Amino acid sequence: MDDTPDSPTDNDYQAALARGLLPIREVARQTGVNPVTLRAWERRYGLVTPLRTTKGHRLYTLEEVARIRHILTWLDRGVAVGQVKGLLKEQVPQAPSESSPASPWEEQRQHLLEAVGNLAERQLDERFNAALALYPPLTLYRQLLGPLLAELEQRWHGQFGGQVERVFLHSWLRTKLGARLYHHNRQFSGAPVLMVNLSDLPLEPGLWLTAWLASNAGCVVDVFDWPVPPSELAVAVARIRPRALLLYSSQPFAAGQLPRLLTGHACPCVLAGPAVAIHRAELEPDVLLADGPLDALQSLTDLGLLHHR
Repeated sequence: MDDTPDSPTDNDYQAALARGLLPIREVARQTGVNPVTLRAWERRYGLVTPLRTTKGHRLYTLEEVARIRHILTWLDRGVAVGQVKGLLKEQVPQAPSESSPASPWEEQRQHLLEAVGNLAERQLDERFNAALALYPPLTLYRQLLGPLLAELEQRWHGQFGGQVERVFLHSWLRTKLGARLYHHNRQFSGAPVLMVNLSDLPLEPGLWLTAWLASNAGCVVDVFDWPVPPSELAVAVARIRPRALLLYSSQPFAAGQLPRLLTGHACPCVLAGPAVAIHRAELEPDVLLADGPLDALQSLTDLGLLHHR
């Protein structure tokens, strides 16, 4: 979320607050739409019209922030960003109907499926970058990455070549999203949320997607992408002093392992991933549970750790 060209000076910022205006970084924090995307919506589609200081810094009224949230409701219904402007006259977004604009996401998914099938890293990267410039990460996860991964898991089941496609995509995801985390962590401050992969499987995509979404919501995130024994997990928590601990697994735990993993920490603990469905009946009612990235994001938001729309 590097918005240095639009970061106002202290005087600009104070004057903006006094007038009820917000700089682009604050708008990004409140809405989850990064500055690059906000600028694209303005320049390419005329969706938002910020005011400008004498030095050219963008400032947004509360009405513009409300308009951005309105835009997000249409995007979350699968409408293409280029089709939103004509819909903004509606006072209340409606559910999709036969007359609603066609969703852009099926074509996008087909392009990514083709890139994965060809093990074409550059094609995959370019397609994803183009989407990321126009849509906030939460919309991309809901409309593109989540459905893409679900479709691929079905395709890979028992198919020759499926494992190499899985390794290719998961490796790309970790590299791509890890780079975003590295960048964001240097923009933010404070103790991190520590996310630990407890599966025997490396490259858990749900873990990295959760970390990416939380990072975009303004949180420092540290990821341990490998299992940590319960005794050493306590060491990591004591040394890092995270704001929260998120344990992710897609595999069942050994008998008696969960209590040792979930208790004794000086911070809130969230158990996430497909393992939640396996062990739900044996977990204490006060344990925070998250079946997937969106539930995990909501749990962290409920703990007051994220700035999430």
